[in-house]
Amino acid sequence: MANIIEMPKLSDTMTVGTLVKWLKKEGDAVKSGDMLAEVETDKATMELECFFDGTILKVFAPAGSQVALGAPLCAVGKPGEVVEAPAGKPATPAAAAKDEPKAAAPAPVAAAPAPAPAPAASHAPAAPARAEGERVKISPLAKKLAAEKGVDASTVTGSGPGGRIVRADIEAAAKAPKPAASASSKTSGPSASFAGGTVGAKGPVQQERAVPVSTMRGVIAKRLLESKTTIPHFYLEIEIDADPLLALREQLNKGLEAAGVKLSVNDFILKASAEALRRVPDVNASWHGTEIRYHAAANVSFAVALPDGLITPVVFNAHDKSVFEISKDAKSLGKKAKDKKLTPAEFTGGTFCVSNLGMMGIPKFLPIINPPNAAILGVGTTVTKPVVKNGQIVVGQTLTLTLSADHRVVDGAVGAQFLGALKAVLESPALMLV
Repeated sequence: MANIIEMPKLSDTMTVGTLVKWLKKEGDAVKSGDMLAEVETDKATMELECFFDGTILKVFAPAGSQVALGAPLCAVGKPGEVVEAPAGKPATPAAAAKDEPKAAAPAPVAAAPAPAPAPAASHAPAAPARAEGERVKISPLAKKLAAEKGVDASTVTGSGPGGRIVRADIEAAAKAPKPAASASSKTSGPSASFAGGTVGAKGPVQQERAVPVSTMRGVIAKRLLESKTTIPHFYLEIEIDADPLLALREQLNKGLEAAGVKLSVNDFILKASAEALRRVPDVNASWHGTEIRYHAAANVSFAVALPDGLITPVVFNAHDKSVFEISKDAKSLGKKAKDKKLTPAEFTGGTFCVSNLGMMGIPKFLPIINPPNAAILGVGTTVTKPVVKNGQIVVGQTLTLTLSADHRVVDGAVGAQFLGALKAVLESPALMLV
């Protein structure tokens, strides 16, 4: 009997998933552990794993469709088995599920064959003029392809349901000959075309465009707006002497280079944060409406930038780990985040968050709290400047740390105690090795 693979719950807040693309196709042999497809959740784009050996007998949800939790994605079984789509909610195009009137909803995918590509002539870049502000209807796959090929989707005529732009439209538009430059454009200065705009006498010129909001970006917008409008943020800033930390890091990296050890400043920040949370446990808390929950473990998350947003993998029980163990965990989690291989268990459950923009040259900033955490630490870059040591003005290196705290949970004095503990640990970094 064939096994039906359904849309799994890939994040704690996920209700639907967008099937970005299939990595396997009908008729392909698969085994347990193979990656079948890329699925965009409300937090990240992740790969869907197969848990059966066999052959993909039928695909129920096409690429670009939005699929509810528990809805069938494909069937895996023995070659030659006949399988039909299980009863239930069919997959629907992502754009239609959000913005189209119900009357325009397509028929269930299991009952309708994929539409044949229209003649190339119908996909010419020239499109009927759209009303000002009118949304460009485009599938997620077509949107991604347009960005890769440098096609302005607003100039493409869609052949999908309700005039939606689909993959075939973008491919045809990319192959169509580009219109010759007008006389007026030739007199405006030397320029050359490039993907997404033109290069003029003063450098690249961005083309005006409208890009549909992805599921991940939409959830980030919703959560951050909720955080800033419902959580009473307050901010505390402290400057630390970074010379001892940088000297110890250099010494350790040089001495342990043969062993493949390479510690970052952020590794020490994560370890120091866990130690400061142990010393000032009232910051290691979260707001839950009728109660404040104080956490026994310091599960420190850290922000990782992705092309379409960010995600916060968690170093669990950081208070019980050495800086070397934290460094190993952080590197592994960071790579998995960028490779879209994080599991929900690896990016949920954090009790405190660290956001570091120091590697981008930002001296200091005010981060937004990641609920339900009660606080987040913003880490800036190290700055070389004159400082006073032992009554003398000397050249030193400083690091500015900013704590954003939820005033419903953390009072100003408690936040100050936390930053004081963090400063003490970072300015005596050898203590983190004990």
